[in-house]
Amino acid sequence: MRGKFVTFEGCEGSGKSTQLKLLAERLNGEGVDFVMTREPGGSDIAERIREIILDGGNTAMCDECEALLYAAARVQHIKERIIPALEAGKLVICDRYVHSSLAYQGFARGLGEQYVADINAFALKNCPPDLTVFLDIPPERAFARKHGADEDDRMEQLGLAFHRRVYEGYLAIAERDGAFCRVDCSGTKFETSRKIWQLLKQKGIV
Repeated sequence: MRGKFVTFEGCEGSGKSTQLKLLAERLNGEGVDFVMTREPGGSDIAERIREIILDGGNTAMCDECEALLYAAARVQHIKERIIPALEAGKLVICDRYVHSSLAYQGFARGLGEQYVADINAFALKNCPPDLTVFLDIPPERAFARKHGADEDDRMEQLGLAFHRRVYEGYLAIAERDGAFCRVDCSGTKFETSRKIWQLLKQKGIV
């Protein structure tokens, strides 16, 4: 039986790393056979592309190049890591996926949803998520919680107005995508973790 594919989305500082760590601990405790991965990255070639995308010195990178690099890393990741794990019947948990490209490059960069969908057609057709968990917290509160942006991360340095557009993009996606579920993460990390686990149970993932 093919495994389930769950992706996590959120603005910078939304607490994805913390929640994924807590989820991994819970899945291990429950004896679930799972793979935890991330985007951009998740495989050797995709991780090298990640270094280029996030390098704070690459300020001359144009928006189209950025979007295409994300899509290229994604295809490699899907073929090398995600699909083999799903075909082996494992639960795959991915930190960011195609919805990040739609929100960041499609909405916030202004490239348009269709452009991003076209260059990510392989992912959308061959490997759509069974569930996307969106950690819902506005960027103003998220950055305040993490005490500002990371100076070495090119994406975090794009300013609050940009990240507000990202957030609005995510909300637009949530309105029309039934597999895209918002989780209020304004409470403690443990409260949010419990909400995520209940959502996974409700959707038949665990």
